[in-house]
Amino acid sequence: MNYFRLMFASLISRMLLLTIFSVVIAQLVSSFFLVNQFAESEEKIVIQNANNLAENALSTISFFQNLPLKYRYLVLEQLRDLGGSRFFVSLNSEKIDINPIPDSLLKTRVIQAVKKVLKRRISENNNLKIEFSSPDDLHVLKNDILLKDLPPSWGAYSLIIPSVKPPILVVQIEIAEHEWLYLAAILPPPYRLVDKSVITPAQVITLIFTTVFVIVFIYLLFYWQTKPLRQLAMAVSEMSIDLDQAPLIEVGASEIVAATRAFNRMQQKLQRYIRDREVLFRSISHDLKTPITRLRLRAELLDSEKQTEAFNHDLDDLEMLVKGALQTVKDTDIHENIQAVDILKLLEQISSSQPDKIKIVAVEVTLYRGKPLALKRCLANLIDNGVKYGGAVKVLINDSDESLQILIQDNGPGIPKNELEHIFVPYRRLHDDQQGYGLGLGISRNIIHAHNGELHLINRDEGGLEVIITLPRVYKSTSE
Repeated sequence: MNYFRLMFASLISRMLLLTIFSVVIAQLVSSFFLVNQFAESEEKIVIQNANNLAENALSTISFFQNLPLKYRYLVLEQLRDLGGSRFFVSLNSEKIDINPIPDSLLKTRVIQAVKKVLKRRISENNNLKIEFSSPDDLHVLKNDILLKDLPPSWGAYSLIIPSVKPPILVVQIEIAEHEWLYLAAILPPPYRLVDKSVITPAQVITLIFTTVFVIVFIYLLFYWQTKPLRQLAMAVSEMSIDLDQAPLIEVGASEIVAATRAFNRMQQKLQRYIRDREVLFRSISHDLKTPITRLRLRAELLDSEKQTEAFNHDLDDLEMLVKGALQTVKDTDIHENIQAVDILKLLEQISSSQPDKIKIVAVEVTLYRGKPLALKRCLANLIDNGVKYGGAVKVLINDSDESLQILIQDNGPGIPKNELEHIFVPYRRLHDDQQGYGLGLGISRNIIHAHNGELHLINRDEGGLEVIITLPRVYKSTSE
């Protein structure tokens, strides 16, 4: 079930499925009406031909019934010699067993029409047998003689058409005791006695070729029309981690052009807003350095050493905040293009400085589209923390079509459960070492969030901390 859901997840596959369904339904409906209309017209012609043939048969039967017995065989020989009748006529001493063609509604209607005409002048006391037979299986004269075994001089040519094998109407009537009049004739075209079908084999072949042609044509058309839409979706996906990408070209259908234009305008506004925010933030942070330095000088002029020390302590905190803010902007807002990143190679570069303390466990990792410098800074920060507080780090990579998961495990003291969420708050520190500002974890999580990923910390049951990074694989290259 999931396979079919994925197969028809794209717009092109769904439109092709809808097109196939529409073509098949349209062909079936049109074939149904056309076949019905054509079949009704043919049935009327067949019934009319049967009535005309029955009228001729009735005249022939009446003629032989009124003819004296001694002249009947003479007339039959003349008919065979001259070919003056549309019927194959014979006088038999017994009723010939006919191998009938398969029954159908039209065959029954034709037999009823013929019988209705013949019953107008034939007495109910006369045995009347009406049936249809195939030319290859038609018995004549006797039950052990087939039509195809007769010489042409016997009149068999009137029942044989080389190009087709139409059904043959056979009428047998007992005109006297042990004397059966045998009439056989071909119904005029169309030579059809089978019931109508909803769709013929020829129409099935036409339907298949038409559907294949429409599918190929529609696929090329949809692929051409949806290409700008795919580019728009790609740009929207990558905008969350690369706001500075070039504007999209406005091509395609009017709706796609409108959506592309709206996306370009939104991107331009966001770029302008981010630039203005960065400039303002950097300016404020930079401008604070001057008054901080001025206040330090003035604090040195105070007479009270206690007040001077208090002033300097407050100024140290303020300076740390300013430096931390500048570092946050510098480390988080990395302006680089999205590209295919070899995560395994990236981790090997990070571990090369201390290979005895960093172990990487991975089989094969496909390329991931992201910002390589940002990802390297994030992973290096987390791995360095693990080595710093845990002594050694083990990195495991789980790769799949949906996501890339990186697990960083150490053997350190871990983090208290009540601090697992608060540890990402800027300047939040659990140790008293002098290095750092307590911004590393927050910056790392911001970088992962910028890639639409998740970063979680958990304490391992066997001791130590585990960092779980999950990066979704939604950024595929345009060549795929």
